[in-house]
Amino acid sequence: MSTLADRPENPVVGLRAAHESAALHVTGAAMYTDDIAEQTAGVLTAWPVQSTNAHAKVTIDVSGAYEVPGVVRVLTAEDVPGLNDAGIRNDEPLFPSEAMFYGHALVWVLGETQEAARLGAERVTVEYEPLPSLITVQDALDAQSFQGTPRTVQRGDAAAGLAASAHVFEGVTEFGGQEHFYLETHASFAIRDSEGQYFIQCSTQHPTETQDLVSHVLGIPANEITVQCLRMGGGFGGKEMQPHGFAAIAALGAKLTGRPVRLRLNRTQDITMTGKRHPFHIAWKVGFDEHGLLQALDTTLTCDGGWSIDLSEPVLGRALCHLDNSYWIPNVHAYGQIVKTNKTSNTAYRGFGGPQGVFLIEDILGRIAPQLGIDPLELRRRNFYKPGQSTPYGQLMKDADRLETIWDQLADEAEVDARREEIRAFNASSPHAKRALSMTPIKFGISFNFAAFNQAGALVHVYKDGSILVNHGGTEMGQGLHTKMLQVAATALGVELHQVRLAPTRTDKVPNTSATAASSGADLNGGAVKNACEQIRDRLAKVAGRMLGVDERDVRFGGGFVTALGAPVKRVSWGEVVKAAYFQRVQLFAAGYYRTEGLHWNPEIMQGSPFKYFAYGAAATEVEVDEFTGAYRVRRVDIVHDVGDSLSPMLDIGQIEGAYVQGVGWLTLEELRWDTSDGPHRGRLQTQSASTYKLPSFSEMPEEFHVRLFENAREEGAVYGSKAVGEPPFMLAFSAREALRDAVAAFGPAGHSVDLGSPATPEAVFWAVRTAQEAAAGVPDAAADGSSGTASSGAASSGTASSGTGAPASDRPLVSAAGD
Repeated sequence: MSTLADRPENPVVGLRAAHESAALHVTGAAMYTDDIAEQTAGVLTAWPVQSTNAHAKVTIDVSGAYEVPGVVRVLTAEDVPGLNDAGIRNDEPLFPSEAMFYGHALVWVLGETQEAARLGAERVTVEYEPLPSLITVQDALDAQSFQGTPRTVQRGDAAAGLAASAHVFEGVTEFGGQEHFYLETHASFAIRDSEGQYFIQCSTQHPTETQDLVSHVLGIPANEITVQCLRMGGGFGGKEMQPHGFAAIAALGAKLTGRPVRLRLNRTQDITMTGKRHPFHIAWKVGFDEHGLLQALDTTLTCDGGWSIDLSEPVLGRALCHLDNSYWIPNVHAYGQIVKTNKTSNTAYRGFGGPQGVFLIEDILGRIAPQLGIDPLELRRRNFYKPGQSTPYGQLMKDADRLETIWDQLADEAEVDARREEIRAFNASSPHAKRALSMTPIKFGISFNFAAFNQAGALVHVYKDGSILVNHGGTEMGQGLHTKMLQVAATALGVELHQVRLAPTRTDKVPNTSATAASSGADLNGGAVKNACEQIRDRLAKVAGRMLGVDERDVRFGGGFVTALGAPVKRVSWGEVVKAAYFQRVQLFAAGYYRTEGLHWNPEIMQGSPFKYFAYGAAATEVEVDEFTGAYRVRRVDIVHDVGDSLSPMLDIGQIEGAYVQGVGWLTLEELRWDTSDGPHRGRLQTQSASTYKLPSFSEMPEEFHVRLFENAREEGAVYGSKAVGEPPFMLAFSAREALRDAVAAFGPAGHSVDLGSPATPEAVFWAVRTAQEAAAGVPDAAADGSSGTASSGAASSGTASSGTGAPASDRPLVSAAGD
């Protein structure tokens, strides 16, 4: 049996291939969930009745809805035959008796048309008995409102390390969430056939979990439900957990009415009803030695989970496992906790907690470098992991030398030293605009931190005419997974790309699918597809060997032909071999399977090796900041990123570019604002459309954008030596934030430490520039004593302390938790 790392001659993987649906996308012919629903005769439309109170007991009268022509049914809790819950912890009532956030769906109206359902929803009467609501993290901390299980990552003795450090700093870092803003909003469509089987077309990253949730709500076994995902118009993690309840509503409607039911949220509904990236509040204390080497970190991470637990626990766990980023910290005590607030339930988002963990250490290094008198780039490089060192959770860094190699390659190719000299000259002659160039690295672990998800299946059919059909458990959300699977199958079978076709992801073809998330889609499903293809190829090798008169071990497949080792001119076509195999009654289909080996993880003590490997990268970003407005532009971006031996280079470069831009959006533009007043709209999301929520657009694109894939980067044990690409480059955007920090610092005196708000909007940058200018003019900084008090929404100020002062005990968090 071939190994996953084997690569035959003339592989299809590694070639530049267009996205398999590119022509359908650009012509508008690609079908999505609601397109399919719209073409179905007799389909009903579901519309929610949303809460206008952040927290209240509710009494609902639906009778008014039935007075509206076209209203067929109003779905309520009494209609649920199974479990009235849409969560993994039974903490998300599908039809709640208590509204838990402003916008919470209380009941659903089914109408002959969308307009009828909407008008019917307006006629539903809701009486509210208001309850206290918690909107901010600080609200929840003050109320001791926690959910989930706290976790701690610990190595060495943080208190002793701080006490022995030559320089000790402390502060608070805060940052907000991020709206997914996928182009296709949440959509589901359900049909019940004459045999009582349910077919659900759903925009979901996790079809099996959608199937499971519908099964629980309807009170029927999973084999009566088929979930299909043809394609999604974006997901970014937002469709990993939260589509399930919408699919259950559609299925329940189909059960009760006997008619097809569609549910598609409009943009405002989607933004106000679904979860975001988790905001964090992080208190920290850090120590450095006299050479600027990190000695100790003691920190408490408080994660805003929203109204239910959703995926907050694994998100927090990954944040704790990435707060070191690329840096060796010998003594660490990191305590993580989740607060419960009356907001949408926060959920998975690209990076899945990793960006929140990386934010902490990059913010610390960016703030502290001027106070240590060390160039920020040098401070980062000086603290890189070395091979043989291990992470705070105990995973060996066997290939850490890639960090310095990538860093040095980027610095050389981007001419960083020469450009920084040019920037110094520009800044010296430009009083009203300043430029800066910063570099940041990334080390990101690849695998699910829930072990059972690190498996995948596939079903591959070879038809008598030689054509091939591939089913696998991954979902396509625009990232090109299906294209990569086509390339894997073509390579494993030795055929040309056009000979392979992909079928939609369906739970009746590949059962027990894992979520397409954690950047593991290609690793897991590629391994399963390759395994299935190798089974078929090994059977065909026996047939071809007889046809060519050679031993089956000497048979080679490639380019649509089958040849013999040592006699390449003697060959038969792929189709001829397949036809012969059929008449010899050789099985021409196979179920493939793959599981990630070598993982071990104890979530109770947060120790082990949870990741198959680490993906590495580095980015250099140059920005220019305007004194008068805080407006800035990204002049140039250079990236070197490690994707192993790329399965599909054009797709991987596109993923890196898109991830970087999305990361810049989170860090510099995308600000979620909630009404925190005590008025009637307390808890209402104020940024609920593209007109009030700022997304990156063409005007924010880098003027120059250079992306290079790190070469000679083969990852042994992964499919064809490749590495995951979806999430890691998102965190390369920290180079943009750090460049903004350095540009702001150029308005101030030498050694000025910039406390930059997050997101670093033009407003936040403007106020940071004003603070820097006041420092240059000798105006005292109100936060110079280390207290928190910035006018922006970002981190609190950091202050220097002597080596023996007040290090927090490592056996308790910096921010107390109930029962700790």
